[in-house]
Amino acid sequence: MDHRLNEYGQPIGLPVDLPLPRPRPPHQVLRGQYAVLDPLSVDHADGFFDVFTDPAGWTYLGEETPFEDRRHARNWTAGKAPSRDPLFYTVLVQERPVGFLSLLRINPQAASIEVGFIHFSPALQGTRAATEVQYLLMRHVFEDLGYRRYEWKCDALNAPSRRAALRLGFSFEGIFRQALIYKGRNRDTAWYSIVDSEWPALRQGFEPWLAPENFDTQGRQRQSLSALIESAKA
Repeated sequence: MDHRLNEYGQPIGLPVDLPLPRPRPPHQVLRGQYAVLDPLSVDHADGFFDVFTDPAGWTYLGEETPFEDRRHARNWTAGKAPSRDPLFYTVLVQERPVGFLSLLRINPQAASIEVGFIHFSPALQGTRAATEVQYLLMRHVFEDLGYRRYEWKCDALNAPSRRAALRLGFSFEGIFRQALIYKGRNRDTAWYSIVDSEWPALRQGFEPWLAPENFDTQGRQRQSLSALIESAKA
């Protein structure tokens, strides 16, 4: 752990010269090659209802439950759209809503922010667009907003989320035992993070992975994201 000694010979953290507080994230459109992050709107509700067909996708999503009907989807979306923490984005692919995610636990004074409330439909999971929207938010947080720390947290039993965090370049920080109670059950929370000094290498991994030439005519990747990130870190 990097540190310095104070006048009493005690180790203390290195000085931070970043102007604080950092700006809060504006609710703006973020565009990529394969997907668009659009501020969540009630106009997206019917699209959500159409693609969120698997109730298992809601298991680890806080107190949220599968949509019972289109009215439920519209009421849920109308309730989330005005929120600024969490700040919700809809994932659009070819103008079709296929998922959502958010920035939350926004702490401008500490320059720390979390990505969470992630729900990707089967139509989005495992696609280039799914990776790209994560890259778009990371780039926005580190480059546009100048934050120092980007967090990912999930139920420690949520193995797909934990694998996704590592694939995207997050570092595992530990388990907070009995951190939450949700849906009447215990949650041990797994913590992951990326810090600003790590972002340049991660960007050098994401960009060649997302390039069209990294995929063959069947859409299969030529190089994995993990391999490209490791190469950039070397």
